[in-house]
Amino acid sequence: MSNSFQPNHFSWSELMTTSPEQATEFYSGLFGWQFDVMDMGGDNYYVASQDGEKIAGIMAKPHQIIAPGWGQYVTVNDIQATAEQVEALGGKLLTPPTDIPGVGKFIVFQDPQGAPLSAIQYLEQ
Repeated sequence: MSNSFQPNHFSWSELMTTSPEQATEFYSGLFGWQFDVMDMGGDNYYVASQDGEKIAGIMAKPHQIIAPGWGQYVTVNDIQATAEQVEALGGKLLTPPTDIPGVGKFIVFQDPQGAPLSAIQYLEQ
């Protein structure tokens, strides 16, 4: 397991954008990333790879998100406990623990100052 998938480390970057297809062309040209497409039941999710390592994802921006942007995920051991701790420490849970089939569960939250962040509990390998 690489350090990026250890608990309490940043492990994934994800772009939510108005045009995932244009974004994949841009980042492929800029950084040489290769993309695999995953069907997410209506929308595609584009997984970026560099030198055979999965490094980021690109997806269509949900309507409730105002502006396109990059988001970050921190790996945790227990997503439910993390969600409870967010609220106990004065943060706000924006997305409750949600399954990502074949990957794990994630939450999206805001810290007490309003900065958004995501946490993810990966499935056991």
